[in-house]
Amino acid sequence: MPGSAFFCFDDGLREIDADSIRPGSLSAGYVCREDAEAVCTRLGFAASTIGLLQLPNVRFRSGVEVYDDYTFTELRIVNSGLPPAEDDCVALYIKSDLLLVVDVDDHDGSTRQKFFAALRRYPAAAVTAEKLIFAFLDSLLSGESRFLEETGMQMTEMEEEVFGGKVGKDFPSELLERKKLLMKRHNFYEQLLDITETLDEDENEIFAADPLMYINNLTQKIKRLREDCDSLSNMLMHLQDAHASQLDLQLNYTMKIFTVITSVFFPLTLIVGWYGMNFTNMPELTWRYGYLYVIVLSAATVLLLTLIGKRKKWF
Repeated sequence: MPGSAFFCFDDGLREIDADSIRPGSLSAGYVCREDAEAVCTRLGFAASTIGLLQLPNVRFRSGVEVYDDYTFTELRIVNSGLPPAEDDCVALYIKSDLLLVVDVDDHDGSTRQKFFAALRRYPAAAVTAEKLIFAFLDSLLSGESRFLEETGMQMTEMEEEVFGGKVGKDFPSELLERKKLLMKRHNFYEQLLDITETLDEDENEIFAADPLMYINNLTQKIKRLREDCDSLSNMLMHLQDAHASQLDLQLNYTMKIFTVITSVFFPLTLIVGWYGMNFTNMPELTWRYGYLYVIVLSAATVLLLTLIGKRKKWF
């Protein structure tokens, strides 16, 4: 696994070691879990936050802690390329001159790659703490718009299957899977909103700019993603209702068919019961054409009731 890496933006972007981080000089670092305790202790971060770095956060809503000169939070990051149980997790230490990303559990190295991409998003001479944080958090949202768009198209296709009567037996499980994915996305966006809104308030005054244009723009982007996600969730609920209604219609149609069949053939049961009494003075029992008479009577009864059913549009 790659080790920790630190950079400063003096005279361009250049790599440094942890001991070279100095107050007043904008720096950034990606710290692996093995080095996290030593690095964070040297930089003076609270022991309570350092203790959180040992285990990945299993919930999205972990909260944001604001200290006098820095802000701390832990993020659970949705990673589309991994199973749900293997979402990435990082912790952020944000100061006026430092962005420190601690790798709590980066399974495939994707978060590390996004961090390095964020470092080079803006020219080194123009980078500020706000831009650096914006670039990193925004990189975590890469592909989200495409994911929501593709999910919307898939759900539209599923809706067509419902109304076209082409739903497979795995349809309910597919709905449940998409419901889980959308719920996870919603929680992910809410988590990021907690962070950006706290940073925008700037309670500990770690940012020089006012207002924080980049952070505010990111907040608006996350809100739009959340609204799109919620719209898809509502669409999913309507899809579930439509599927249930379709099943009810199919069941009603089946019951209607059985009712019609019962109505048509029930008189035959009456005829069989009538002539099955075997009374001594029933002339049809000794009549030469009695058997043929009952056959003709049964066929005529079925035919008559079938014609009545068609005329009344029973089927």
